[in-house]
Amino acid sequence: MGYKGVSAISDQTKSPDTSAKSPALSVEANEYKQIASKHEPSRPVFKNCIRAFLVGGTICLIGQCIQQAFVSGFHMTQKDAASPTVAVLILASVILTCFGVYDKIAQFAGAGSAVPVTGFANSMCSAALEHRAEGLVLGVGANMFKLAGSVIVFGVVAAFIIGVIYACLGFGGYHL
Repeated sequence: MGYKGVSAISDQTKSPDTSAKSPALSVEANEYKQIASKHEPSRPVFKNCIRAFLVGGTICLIGQCIQQAFVSGFHMTQKDAASPTVAVLILASVILTCFGVYDKIAQFAGAGSAVPVTGFANSMCSAALEHRAEGLVLGVGANMFKLAGSVIVFGVVAAFIIGVIYACLGFGGYHL
């Protein structure tokens, strides 16, 4: 018996002809939806809502505590303490994102961690961390604003429209 070589081995490993359609594998779209819905795991909607409420509320409670610390410790008004409070919340969110803690909170809380300003900071920081190997400009700078760009544009446009409405109605000391 002689050596058959590579061509004999490759002939044995070739897959069968797949050009002919098998009638047993044909499934209609509605049938597929019914089968998929049977095997889809149920979602604990009520439990997810409670988690989102509790975590989102806790983040807001921490924000109120920080604001009260600025009011008491630095003798600021509520209005003056608002900006540094947001800055501290953003900084805390970025630090927690860098250590991977915020992602675990987000997995537990779902939308509860995404709604406050900390969720926006987390999305920006996560994108920056993910693309940092591509460089500062093309990696971090370009990809960080892909997700957040629409939010920023909406905020700027909404603020402009509200400013125009205030100016036309005579609020804020200036009117047309």
